[in-house]
Amino acid sequence: MTTGLTEALKSLWSRERRGYVINNRIAVFVVFALNGAAFGSWAPRMPALAESLRAEPGTLGLALLGASVGMVLAASFCGGVVERVGARVGIAVPLLVGAAALPVIGLAGSVAALAGVLFVLGAAVGVVDVAMNVAGVAVERAGGKAIMPVLHAGFSVGAMLGAGGAALAAGQGWSITAHLGVVAVITALVLFAVIRSVPATAAATAEQPAANGKVARRPVLWLLASIALCSAIAEGGSADWSALLLVTEHGMSQGAAALGYAAFSLAMAVARFAGAWTQNRFGAARTLAGGSVLASVGLLLAALLPGGGYPGFVLAGAGLAAAFPIALGLAGAAGRRADGSGGEREIAFVSALAYSGFLLGPPMIGGIAQLTSLSMSFVAVGLTTALIAPAAVAATRSLRRERVAAEEVRPVVPSGTT
Repeated sequence: MTTGLTEALKSLWSRERRGYVINNRIAVFVVFALNGAAFGSWAPRMPALAESLRAEPGTLGLALLGASVGMVLAASFCGGVVERVGARVGIAVPLLVGAAALPVIGLAGSVAALAGVLFVLGAAVGVVDVAMNVAGVAVERAGGKAIMPVLHAGFSVGAMLGAGGAALAAGQGWSITAHLGVVAVITALVLFAVIRSVPATAAATAEQPAANGKVARRPVLWLLASIALCSAIAEGGSADWSALLLVTEHGMSQGAAALGYAAFSLAMAVARFAGAWTQNRFGAARTLAGGSVLASVGLLLAALLPGGGYPGFVLAGAGLAAAFPIALGLAGAAGRRADGSGGEREIAFVSALAYSGFLLGPPMIGGIAQLTSLSMSFVAVGLTTALIAPAAVAATRSLRRERVAAEEVRPVVPSGTT
């Protein structure tokens, strides 16, 4: 783990033949962190929002659904837009829109108004997510080594910083509007400082069609989407239900139970820093399969073993760390064109299906718990994450077959012709 973390940090400062690439890599890492901070800043203020709106948990949950729906819809339709305008514009415009929406959350006078604001914020985050992954794939291609897990660690770091800032603001008695207004200003200033160093990526033209035909007709993309989907179900379920599991099934206090998801998040962030080294050393399929086994074991420990809550969620966070970034990196590789560009539509397709996991996971766990128990719900989630391993093997094999087929049909230009 220490070696992987060291290699990951070195990769941000490595030197290529054409000069230092620190700007591109760190700029994209910062963008990932900004997107994570956007979520980490407003979500912890939900108690204050509930109090100001006098909303019951069920009603507030419907408002929160607005953010998830916005993310799914935006990711579903933004691939072509990002392909046309490039990753830099695809990041800058929606990130500024999202920053502007943050302080409006505190001004929402009703649950319906809050749902509308969160829908806009979720849509902005969804577009940024696709565009920043496109930029990450461009950086990865330029460097010739896997770096997507390290970039996704930036999201985790940003989320933790945003949550820490939210806790500090709440402790100082700041209003939601004042707190999120400061976050919005900081986000805009940092974005302006780094956006020029983000890869613009080449815009598609009529002479540069998307690779290998229609996106939805390609089995490899469905396999990659299933990997990200299973990971999202487990991550969303752990976020929403881990504390209740630790209270009801392990007898912990509410304060101690809250640390379960904190341990999960910290393990995921650390493992993502080491994920690039692991992927470069063992390959994508082995990294995903190993993480799948680790996450499944961890969730089963948390569900079934007395005293297994903390270690189980640590193992789960570490095991799931690489699933989402590697799946999106492989999706970008599946859309790569001969000129080195491409992948926007493929990343958007996989992202949109994966986001549905954040919608499906929490209610799925709740439904199973209603019929059986919360422990059995997490057993089901653990078995779901086990599906990542065979999907990873099948996806990498399918991607290799596509590449071989593409090489076989590529026309050979006779010597002497122009």
